[in-house]
Amino acid sequence: MSIDLRPYQSSLVDNTRLSLAGGNRRVVLYLPTGAGKTRTAAAIICMALAKGRKVVFVANRKQLILQTSGVLHGLGIEHGILQADNTRNLDARVLVASIDTVHLRGLPDDIGLIIIDECHSVAGSLKLKQIMFSRNLVPVIGLTATPFAAGMAKPYKELGGALFEDLVIGATVADLIADGHLVDCDIYAPSEPDLKGVRSSKAIDGETDFRQSDLARAVDKPSLIGDIRDHWFRLARGKQTVVFATDIPHSRHIVETFQAAGVAAEHIDYRMDDEERAAILKSFASGATTVLSNCALLSEGWDCPTAEVMLLARPTRSLIRYIQMVGRVLRPAPGKERALLLDHSGSTARLGHPCDDLPLALDDGKPRTSGSKSTERRESLPTKCAKCSLMKPAKIHKCPACGFAPERQNKVETIDGTLVKQSRKKPATKAVKQHVYSQLLFLQQKRSYRRGWAANQYRTMFDVWPKGLAEVAATPTQEVINKVQANAIAFAKRKEAGHAAA
Repeated sequence: MSIDLRPYQSSLVDNTRLSLAGGNRRVVLYLPTGAGKTRTAAAIICMALAKGRKVVFVANRKQLILQTSGVLHGLGIEHGILQADNTRNLDARVLVASIDTVHLRGLPDDIGLIIIDECHSVAGSLKLKQIMFSRNLVPVIGLTATPFAAGMAKPYKELGGALFEDLVIGATVADLIADGHLVDCDIYAPSEPDLKGVRSSKAIDGETDFRQSDLARAVDKPSLIGDIRDHWFRLARGKQTVVFATDIPHSRHIVETFQAAGVAAEHIDYRMDDEERAAILKSFASGATTVLSNCALLSEGWDCPTAEVMLLARPTRSLIRYIQMVGRVLRPAPGKERALLLDHSGSTARLGHPCDDLPLALDDGKPRTSGSKSTERRESLPTKCAKCSLMKPAKIHKCPACGFAPERQNKVETIDGTLVKQSRKKPATKAVKQHVYSQLLFLQQKRSYRRGWAANQYRTMFDVWPKGLAEVAATPTQEVINKVQANAIAFAKRKEAGHAAA
């Protein structure tokens, strides 16, 4: 069967096939949240079925199992479920499986393709790695909106190479906003909460974040929660809002504050049974509930395009967690022109604008000397105007709102308790430049071009030589292929004009 795909989805499928045909067995597919990863995976599943292969789609959350099954059912793809008491139709050529159940029961012997959803968690999950180790000859395709998790390309002797060998990019957030497939995001943010004494710990995805217990004590205070409510009334009154709190008590306290102010608000968490969670989500989707609060349950596998506002009450240092949370409100919906992020956590000031370029490169697991995978984003962090509190784009000295140009100084003044709108600038980060250069190297090798071709192509795109970039090839996107073709046509025309002049 054939599945209708958007152009960037079709290009992603084609480039994934090229990567696998080129000898890679473990490939990561990147698409931003809301770009249709599951539908794209369904097209790949259909191709595998046409070749007589049996496919297993592995997910790490119950909600993701339900969501994937719903997409496959809607597309007419017969499938079975391998998930605890919900297990059924195991003879189907496609299985949607829970990682926990797979770990306990194993997989059928005749699996010909493994697809892992939210694959940024693989490096930190022994259960997911064991699947890949035990089936190291079976092709694996990972899906994620955050491919920069630590250790994604770390080598393992059980695999005879990297955990994932290639990253194929379908589209960036900026691409999808420009084409109307996602909406842009306005951000208002207070000065950073007082996190003195809050320790850090490393999450399973390898990123360092604030320790949950310390964080809860720092942010779950009546004055801070009241400030959250007051600013929501001023900037987002009546709009469908999802809240990300620090823990369950914090989420409940936020909901109680909204309810006391007459707002239809509800809390949801993993301790509730399936029916109760489903009823709460249905109430929010219908508009009966205006504010829906959780701590981590909805950061993956939840799709509600009418959610227009995200209230971030959980400070984080994790770019993965931040991008996954904000992605919940970037899907378009009728009448929804832009999303709104009310950041009461200081996270935007630490991590940048969620719609800016991401470090789209696989991490090899080697220790980093200074900085981290988000170094390039820190170079483009907004700064606060000391006079009007607008968050200015990086490296913009004169405030675009009030015209104030402060004397050069190292310390930025802040004004407590006032939400200020953020704007941004989108420079080409080193990670983006590296990825483009890697794609050009791939074309140079595949087409047997002379050494230096990729560097010359890179120079036409960025006006500088690729000094300091790694000589590592990566499967090209259609955008890069089109740019190379355009360069060739322009060169031919210049050459033809030169001959005519002579």
